[in-house]
Amino acid sequence: QVQLVESGGGSVQAGGSLRLSCAVSGFSDSRYCVAWFRQAPGKGREGVAGIDRTGTTTYADSVKGRFTISKDNAKNTLYLQMNSLKPEDTAMYYCAADVWVESQLGQNEYMYWGQGTQVTVSS
Repeated sequence: QVQLVESGGGSVQAGGSLRLSCAVSGFSDSRYCVAWFRQAPGKGREGVAGIDRTGTTTYADSVKGRFTISKDNAKNTLYLQMNSLKPEDTAMYYCAADVWVESQLGQNEYMYWGQGTQVTVSS
């Protein structure tokens, strides 16, 4: 049974940093695709960053140069380092995983989801 558990959310002022973590369990090995998504109040869920089975990363234009996604295979943990945070980054952040996806930031691609962690950025 695959489980994803996010942590690391919180409140920060604009310009600050946060690091989100997602503990992944239940896959038979480390060859799976993972991604971070977010959903702001009143808006749809959007892909933020993803890593495919080869380790190739993809970022949404809105976070390029500010966010970094990484995966520690030994710990089965996904990270999202968020720097230079803006008020518009305020959202519930979710990690997602699946054995294989065609589009790293396509939310309909992923079967497994965490419960989310809230990030609030004040101006």
